[in-house]
Amino acid sequence: MAKIFISLGSNIDPEHHLKAALTDLTDHFGELEMSSVFESEAVGFEGSNFLNMVVAAQTELSIEEVVSTFKLIEQAHGRVKGAKKFAPRTLDLDLLLFDDTVSQQPIELPRAEILYNAFVLWPLAEIAPSLNHPVVKQSYQTLWGSYDKSQQSLWPVEFNWSA
Repeated sequence: MAKIFISLGSNIDPEHHLKAALTDLTDHFGELEMSSVFESEAVGFEGSNFLNMVVAAQTELSIEEVVSTFKLIEQAHGRVKGAKKFAPRTLDLDLLLFDDTVSQQPIELPRAEILYNAFVLWPLAEIAPSLNHPVVKQSYQTLWGSYDKSQQSLWPVEFNWSA
């Protein structure tokens, strides 16, 4: 069993889409460990605020199968295949970590944005504070502690969901 960490984000009816994604992820991967939900300004484009969180799960699927599952969930919730990268979205699911795998193919792991997007690093540090980044060899708590928090606006929000 591999432990995976998944970034979830939405800025189109975000509460609805995050809840739907959590239900689908539970259906596919079983019990989830969930961070708080954070609201953040859009990064890289002008748009409405995002809701973001990180969840952890266990899987016996391969990296390719996990990513394929994410794409199916995104598409089931209105994500348009091949849509512009920096644009509003109903749902964005990104595989951040697959155990301590370091790879470029089939996808980049660990995902680079862990180190530069507060909306990924803060929730990851919340649910895996003592876990070390497999490349930089520092804990996510340490990385978040040294992160320049003036770079991105981010704040926790109330969010209720039950499996």
